[in-house]
Amino acid sequence: MSKSIFELVDDLPTGGLTVMSLNALDFAIPGQWQNTVGFDNTIKVVTGTDDPEYVQAIGERAVALYNDKGEGYQTAMWLYNTVDSGSRLLGAAAMANKVGEKFAMLGFLGNITPKAETAQTIDLSVKLVAEIVAYCQINGIPGDSVGDFLAGLGDYGGESLMRMCALVCFDGLIPLGPDFISMVMDKMGGMSPGELEGNQTFKGIKDQIPGGDTGGQLGFITESFGNVSGWMSDFVTSRGLSPETVVGNIRNFVDISDDKLDYLGAFLDVSTNYYVHTGTQTLARRLIERAAAEM
Repeated sequence: MSKSIFELVDDLPTGGLTVMSLNALDFAIPGQWQNTVGFDNTIKVVTGTDDPEYVQAIGERAVALYNDKGEGYQTAMWLYNTVDSGSRLLGAAAMANKVGEKFAMLGFLGNITPKAETAQTIDLSVKLVAEIVAYCQINGIPGDSVGDFLAGLGDYGGESLMRMCALVCFDGLIPLGPDFISMVMDKMGGMSPGELEGNQTFKGIKDQIPGGDTGGQLGFITESFGNVSGWMSDFVTSRGLSPETVVGNIRNFVDISDDKLDYLGAFLDVSTNYYVHTGTQTLARRLIERAAAEM
């Protein structure tokens, strides 16, 4: 049986690699993200009150909203979870690929694992589309409403902005380099539906991606990335982000040696779950805000 929303929020870690890695990005969005954990505590933070009866009433209403199958909250939670699981598998494959490249005796690994760049390109693009679909589910609008998402993206803050920041830094800049936006656009533009079909992250959420068949979904993913690329480019430029600045700040929180930099993107995929961590926090906030508005 799946966990309730209050259990998911209560179970969020207060420390560990995910939290340290996200704290390392505070330099990019200063003060935007605090690691708010615990369901009752989140209600107090979001509403600004600690009256026990009010907190309980808000909590009960938020739980009822989450449990309502007619709402999109559980689908959004499933998307956050599934995308993170696919990413961990991708990270493991990418690490095997890097090992295969470095050690000739293990070169056969390079033949059976996806080329890190292509896999990472799809992973980043699919994660972005998962964000769009989850946003639409949470807000009760059709899943292909990219325009609505773009309008909402301008108002992102807190956990949601941190998730997009981590997407840009951990899934874009670190594994793919400073030109990751144009690289992804080029690769996705020349990709076949078969290449997309072979990707674990895509397969995980395929049924939720608009477009009908895989070819249509590839078109939707490519177009969505193109539509959000301007926001990502502005985000990188306005905050002075580069692989070097991001890695430098991660080093303040996580011990990384120079000879491990090749592996850093894959390492972050395998050892962190920033997407579901911040996704759970976003979902809790939206549920609590709606519950409070309905009181």
